[in-house]
Amino acid sequence: MIKIIESPREGMQAVERFIPTEDKVRFINSLLRAGFHTVELGSIVNPKVIPQMADTLEIIRKLDFSFSISDRMVLVMNAKGAALMAGLHEIDTISYPFSFSSSFLMLNLRSTIPQALKRTQEILDICENAGKKAVIYISYAFGNPYGDKWSLELLMEWIWKLKNMGARVIPLSNVSVEISDGLIHEVFTALRKEFPGMEFGLHLHTSEDEWRSKVDAAYQAGCRRFDTVINGYGGCPMTGKELLGNLMTQNMVKYLKEKGFPEYLNENVFQESIRIAEDIYR
Repeated sequence: MIKIIESPREGMQAVERFIPTEDKVRFINSLLRAGFHTVELGSIVNPKVIPQMADTLEIIRKLDFSFSISDRMVLVMNAKGAALMAGLHEIDTISYPFSFSSSFLMLNLRSTIPQALKRTQEILDICENAGKKAVIYISYAFGNPYGDKWSLELLMEWIWKLKNMGARVIPLSNVSVEISDGLIHEVFTALRKEFPGMEFGLHLHTSEDEWRSKVDAAYQAGCRRFDTVINGYGGCPMTGKELLGNLMTQNMVKYLKEKGFPEYLNENVFQESIRIAEDIYR
């Protein structure tokens, strides 16, 4: 089974202006009806840092979940945010952007590695106690541009630490570093062998002309979880590096059709979502 994790948050946080709440609700409601495995509804972050996401709680209250089969995910930055989301029956999944790049953590979370590890454990514990699924992202999982140490062996060491803390779903992100097909295949092949039973995903930032071979490299190595954004909008605004676009949902859907996978998206609703995205991002 292929899981598409649709992330309107990625697109919305990258827009300098504030998208009106009602427009966000209209857009996310269409995504919830389309049939994605998971829809990321927003994030609990400091509104002074990312004001575009300041209305996430209001959005959740206004969404219509009655016709949706999708898991609902929210990104948090600390235990306080995780506890808030854990108390909402509308939320299935809570995610956190961990990294073993000290430079990235300081830029993105104003955090050291020990502080990020502590937050990760707190979030994992909150999720377990509340019956929520925890998703622990590893940012700069394929290397980084800051000069911090990276190797496949180091990545494996950190995943062992996260596994021992209770993490079972770990998507890998390249954030703002172009990565090769060969590296993607090498990483997912090694992880599948070393950590049977764990779920790894690809949160890919890539240029429009290089997405296919990278997705295929991950798929051929056993990856079955892919984060996407309609029209490839967005990226991480806190890295201090030039942003790459996200994996475009339309491209991922095209790839699955070419592979002969049965369609699980409602095509009419999906096209409606694309039209709404083009409208609200203008």
